[in-house]
Amino acid sequence: MDANRPSRKRHKPCQVSFEFFPPKTDDMEANLWEAIGRLAPLKPKFVSVTYGAGGSTRERTHATVARIVRETNIAPAAHLTCVGATREEVDEVARAYWEAGVRHIVALRGDPQGGLGGEYTPTPGGYAHSTDLVAGLKRLHDFEITVSAYCEKHPESASYDQDLDVLKRKIDAGATRAITQFFFDNDIYFRFLEKARKAGIDIPIVPGVTAVQNFKQTANFAKKAGASVPDWLAERFEGLDDDPATRRLIAAAVAAEQVFDLLDRGVEQFHFYTMNRADLVFAVCHLLGVRAA
Repeated sequence: MDANRPSRKRHKPCQVSFEFFPPKTDDMEANLWEAIGRLAPLKPKFVSVTYGAGGSTRERTHATVARIVRETNIAPAAHLTCVGATREEVDEVARAYWEAGVRHIVALRGDPQGGLGGEYTPTPGGYAHSTDLVAGLKRLHDFEITVSAYCEKHPESASYDQDLDVLKRKIDAGATRAITQFFFDNDIYFRFLEKARKAGIDIPIVPGVTAVQNFKQTANFAKKAGASVPDWLAERFEGLDDDPATRRLIAAAVAAEQVFDLLDRGVEQFHFYTMNRADLVFAVCHLLGVRAA
């Protein structure tokens, strides 16, 4: 062995999952299925498909999930939210997923109909919050249910304790896994994990990882979502607004650094927010040792 070659400590094989969003145009549909085709050989634990605010992508989400069931060997997880639909309408969608062979739901309250940062108002006749949605889904069928977690506190929560109380209620209602909002400082994730474990929360809390390809766009979204953006990250993308090729290289390096640190600190499951693009995620998974079958 080359003595100058850097070595890493060996780890158990890790699990990955991927998030996609339903396409709005034919070109976006082609990009989505190209990404799914590229990532499917990595044998993800599941892939999730998002659901637009106010149910704006309900039909597209269902069509995408149904096609994944028909045409791939990947286990799909469909997003469902409380926003913009009555309980009966949400239940109807959930029953249709079950009939299509979907056994995994990502149950979320959903963003306010005016978008992130707006005031949330429960839909009349609908599920008021994610806890109600989780309980309602479990009454319908024995879905596997994943919920969200916020390492830096949900923007609308008054305190971390309130946030953890909400997560515990979702678990009591039937949730078996949580995926975090994306973050860039791994210490934030581990501090949250420690608080959750001390609060008696013992379900898997999977870190959500995003590869930043458009820094300004990501920073704006992070501000609305309550996720901090460290100064060092801004500095890495400084001066690259008109250089997308270099931005992609920097994004890959940043994501690789983050997941290697998480791996070295004991994390064995990763959830990637793909933005319907496969190359960066595929490369990072390859570095993690997740290889195409």
